[in-house]
Amino acid sequence: MMNTMLRKSVLGVAGLAFAGGLAAGPLHATSTTTASPVEAKPVAVVQADKPDSGKLIPHGVQGQQSRIALNDEQTANAKAIIAATKKAGLPERAAVISIATSLQESKLENLGHLGDANDHDSLGLFQQRPSSGWGTPEQITDPEYSTTAFLKGLRQVDGWQDMPLTEAAQTVQVSAYPDAYAQWEQQAADLVAQYWNS
Repeated sequence: MMNTMLRKSVLGVAGLAFAGGLAAGPLHATSTTTASPVEAKPVAVVQADKPDSGKLIPHGVQGQQSRIALNDEQTANAKAIIAATKKAGLPERAAVISIATSLQESKLENLGHLGDANDHDSLGLFQQRPSSGWGTPEQITDPEYSTTAFLKGLRQVDGWQDMPLTEAAQTVQVSAYPDAYAQWEQQAADLVAQYWNS
């Protein structure tokens, strides 16, 4: 009998402590001082961190736009281009030009030598040629290196920031199809908007 009473009082005290803990926990957690800033902060951060579309496409897109679905490798290459652009200290617009150029040249695929289908000795994301002084095959097929090499060329183009995308890209790449870069501007801008701050 004594054992039963002792057990009931211990359980009763434990139950009160447990109930008290539950009451204190949720009341504290739902107070407006802790919940509101947590809910509002991510929304503000997302809004503030989105690159301005005026910076991404200052001249508006030119011509009909193309778009392809990207696999994980292509997305990773787009992110690598963005990371290299940021590391070089260049703005979002440089990343848009770089990604649009890579979309045209390789569909954001880090291409090795394609045998007879290869355009001369072109390699990598930007189809840069070792024989033209872009670097070794190993360097050109490294996304960070190839992007940095492209950006170095872009920096040498006087007024690249104010040029239409296709003109800036063509000045660096010297392509046989100079107007082809323009079709990728919207998708490139969308990728930069999505991944610049991620």
